[in-house]
Amino acid sequence: MMPLYSVEDSMKPLLTALAVLALSPLAMAADLTGTVIESMDSGGYTYLQIKTASGEKKWAAVTKTKIQKGAKATVVNTMDMMNFESPTLKRKFDVIAFGTLGESGSSAPAADPHGGAAKGGAMGGMPPHGARTEVKGPIKVAKAAGPDARTVAEVHAQKKELKGKDVVVSGKVVKYNSGIMDRNWAHLRDGSGKAKDGSDDLTVIMKDESAVGRVITVKGKVVLDKDLGGMYKFPVSLEDAVLVK
Repeated sequence: MMPLYSVEDSMKPLLTALAVLALSPLAMAADLTGTVIESMDSGGYTYLQIKTASGEKKWAAVTKTKIQKGAKATVVNTMDMMNFESPTLKRKFDVIAFGTLGESGSSAPAADPHGGAAKGGAMGGMPPHGARTEVKGPIKVAKAAGPDARTVAEVHAQKKELKGKDVVVSGKVVKYNSGIMDRNWAHLRDGSGKAKDGSDDLTVIMKDESAVGRVITVKGKVVLDKDLGGMYKFPVSLEDAVLVK
């Protein structure tokens, strides 16, 4: 039997099991576009049943927002969760896509769940977690200071010794999703490591906010080999991370 996931239950595994993309090659989750045929709010989320152009009906969850039945909607940066159970709705979904509300398909961009206008889709049209983000031009960010400081490549190379320990990493945010399972998920690169094995990219899970393009320094615990089931397997991440002022 597949495990049941709930918003409340997943908050505990989130810091120990929800690592967002340390970027090994993973299958891409497609954007979900169609007409909203059902909508309900619960637990800080808006649950949408969307009917695609092909007639397929699929459920999605985004940060609580206002959207009417019959509206056109696109959910981007999606992550499918299997056998997800919402205790607030008292309902189980065989498959539900967690993501961010993006372009509505109209001339005006849809409002994103945080009150702003989405530009080119949510999070600036970034591809979904699971797909590698291509960045124009070189990235070069200086290594953070202090005994716990590591480059992105060093975290990957020393991951066994660093498991369970706090490290400090500086890098540029190349991908960012906010408000998923009450956490913000970011990818950092500093110019170290190699794209071919993913050692140039580090996943960070935090409550602090950031944005694509920012250079930040974070402190978090190194966690290895987290498996959410399906295509979501993350070899390295920094969890319970905080921005270093």
